[in-house]
Amino acid sequence: MKNYMEEWEGTAYPEMVRDLPEIDVPLEGVRGWLLQSKDKQVAFFDIEPVGKVPPHSHCAQWGFVVEGEMSLTIGEKTTVHRKGDWYYIPEGVVHSATFLTRVNAIDIFDDPARYKVKER
Repeated sequence: MKNYMEEWEGTAYPEMVRDLPEIDVPLEGVRGWLLQSKDKQVAFFDIEPVGKVPPHSHCAQWGFVVEGEMSLTIGEKTTVHRKGDWYYIPEGVVHSATFLTRVNAIDIFDDPARYKVKER
C-alpha cells in the first residue's frame, strides 16, 4: 500500500487542506491553513517541536490532536495530549503549550477574525 504521509511533506494534511489560505502565524516553526466561516475559523496547524508557546488568552477554542504530542496548560491544569485527544479552552482563559514532537492539530476558534491570511 502506498504511504501517502510521505507525499504530504511530513504533515497529516493532504493537498486539499494545504491548498487553503495559509495563516499568518508569528511563531517560527508553526504553519497553519484557514477554513473561514461567517462567525468561526477552523485552523489546521502543523507545528514543529518549537518548545513552549507563552501564556496567552483569546476567544473560545476547541481542538484535537491529529498527530504528535503536546503538553497543554489551561488555567492551572497541565495535561499531555496525544493523537485523538481533544481540548476546550473557554474564552479569556490563560493557556500555553509545549510541543514535545511535531504536532498536527485542528482548532476551531469562536471568532471569525482570530487569524489573518498570510500575505503572499
